[in-house]
Amino acid sequence: MTQFSFEFDPPKPTEPPAAAPVVAPLALNLEQMAQLLEQHADYRVLRRLVPCMDFGPNPGNPGAGLRVLVLDTETTGLSHQTDKIIELAMLLVQVDAATGLPWGPVEVFEGFEDPGMPIPPAALAVTGISDDMVRGQRLDDEQVAAMVSKADLIVAHNAGFDRPFVEARFPCFAAKAWACSFMDIDWKAAGSGSSKLSALANDQGWFYDAHRAQVDCHALLQVLSRPVGPATTGLSQLITAAALPSFKLRATGSPFESKDKLKARGYRWDADARVWTCTLASQALLDAELAWLKAEVYGRRSARLDIEAMDSTVRYSARHGRTVEQGL
Repeated sequence: MTQFSFEFDPPKPTEPPAAAPVVAPLALNLEQMAQLLEQHADYRVLRRLVPCMDFGPNPGNPGAGLRVLVLDTETTGLSHQTDKIIELAMLLVQVDAATGLPWGPVEVFEGFEDPGMPIPPAALAVTGISDDMVRGQRLDDEQVAAMVSKADLIVAHNAGFDRPFVEARFPCFAAKAWACSFMDIDWKAAGSGSSKLSALANDQGWFYDAHRAQVDCHALLQVLSRPVGPATTGLSQLITAAALPSFKLRATGSPFESKDKLKARGYRWDADARVWTCTLASQALLDAELAWLKAEVYGRRSARLDIEAMDSTVRYSARHGRTVEQGL
């Protein structure tokens, strides 16, 4: 029998892989990174909006200006007749009349108010304001009145919502001139895809946590401090709009078959009064609209149209302006 002998080397223990070299963390400047991304066509950078509490000295004539109060409310619902304010914020700032730019320090008011009822789930979902946050709270009437008394113009984004609420709670708002940054500026003509405040802020490169009163005010003030269109700021446009009359036109007795034309024209259906309505920002626009109604809606029919002339002290309030009848 043939014998064979073999020698085996014992297996060597497996050596652990070499540890990866430790790399010291880079000292990254986030703002430099943002600026670098902005130079590339495939990227767009949004920065968190930082409230401005002082716009600095007025480079123009400090005496040629007015005081603008920017306002926002959070409420339990949409009806000023049955719902209540749960948060009010106001910013008061001086605005140069020539440039439309704010200057100087910003005076701030913010407060909660207990509505005397549970906050509906829908309002809680939108605002994040809970019953615990408002329980026992009350807005300071004297402080609100003192701040409002200093204002030459009050601005809100959707003043048709905010004005009836604050007038129902604070009589001092009723005698003031108002302007609406949602309705009184043609954002589409200025190149904006949406007139929502969050979208307007995005257009300027900002984002923020919306639907809380004070941050909404800061966002609106900074948006309105920027040019809207080729030359003027949003604040300048609102100051001009507040100085002009407007007209609410009710197309009384319009033929049923004209409803599609009226809707396409921008008229809204007032279900309570059962009439199509629109708002016109000047006498020239009113005259043009009357001519269009005569040609496209009423034709040979005779009609007495209901026209409500409004200035900035009643515009966007629940109160009526001066009623004028117009024959066609």
